[in-house]
Amino acid sequence: MPGAAPEPVAEAVPDAVPEVVAGTTVDHLTATYQAHYRSLLGLAALLLDDTASCEDVVQEAFIRVHSARNRVRDREKTLAYLRQTVVNLSRSALRRRILGLKLLSKPMPDMASAEEGAYDQLERDDLIKAMRGLQRRQREVLVLRYFADMTESQVAETLGISLGSVKAYGSRGIAALRVAMEAAQS
Repeated sequence: MPGAAPEPVAEAVPDAVPEVVAGTTVDHLTATYQAHYRSLLGLAALLLDDTASCEDVVQEAFIRVHSARNRVRDREKTLAYLRQTVVNLSRSALRRRILGLKLLSKPMPDMASAEEGAYDQLERDDLIKAMRGLQRRQREVLVLRYFADMTESQVAETLGISLGSVKAYGSRGIAALRVAMEAAQS
């Protein structure tokens, strides 16, 4: 219509974006603690073997999240952050245990007297001499079987011979060693 006043144009209002509160509040973390402590303890129990360690890991996870609560941008992700922290702390606890077991000092064996050491050396020398006197295949089978601690089938595969041959060479080699060692000690 030619003389009518123009209709007012509605201004486009951008969709209202819900405001995300930066960081997790102490109250929210406390509520998360009360609601999910047991489930996080169960998670730690699947990764660790004793209750005390599980409780320590979960407590430490809450302490760390509390310290870093301003970095958690979305409150809804607080639980996920806690779960990941529990998993990481459990892994660290296991690594420390393994390292501790490796570093435990092993008790010193009782030391042999000088005479015993000399006697052992003589026996070793006799054994080496007796081993050199064996047939090549017997020596190879015995060294692989008893020194390298291989199974009979591994020895057979390594030497490219049958399992029966390994057993035969081993049996004959041990018998020959026994005779040689008895002769050396008489």
